[in-house]
Amino acid sequence: MKALYMIGGPMGVGKTAACRALQKRLDRSVFLDGDWCWDARPFQVTEETKTMVMENIAFLLNQFLRCAAYDHVIFCWVLHRQDIWENLLSRLDTESCRVRAVSLVASPEALTARIEEDVRTGRRDGSVLERSLAYLPLYDGLDTERLDVSRLTPEEAAARLEVDL
Repeated sequence: MKALYMIGGPMGVGKTAACRALQKRLDRSVFLDGDWCWDARPFQVTEETKTMVMENIAFLLNQFLRCAAYDHVIFCWVLHRQDIWENLLSRLDTESCRVRAVSLVASPEALTARIEEDVRTGRRDGSVLERSLAYLPLYDGLDTERLDVSRLTPEEAAARLEVDL
């Protein structure tokens, strides 16, 4: 049986790093970052672009789930609202796979430190900090597991995300 890892969390919490580490731990795995399906300049949030990104993500994830080459499908995106989770899951063919839905969270201090480091190294724009901190409490209301990564390396987070098939 395949495993689908759906990993959410605020910007800068370490989703991509943890998922990359998880991919290294899992044989026959594929990784999709939702941001790759909406990497546009200028970045525009409209009804049309929101519909497009959900269709892009669902198409790619379903292709990966159908492909016999992969046992583990790893996906991450901000996923800060329950309706986004539900909309995306309703588009996926998950009958023959186990779904692990996890929100990565961190203390405001740890999240701030991570984002400030990303800003210092040029990986992130400083404007994301306020938005990321505002999103943080939203994860408490989601129907997902929560994993506090405040004191975890990406490799330690990946070890806690891994499930047995």
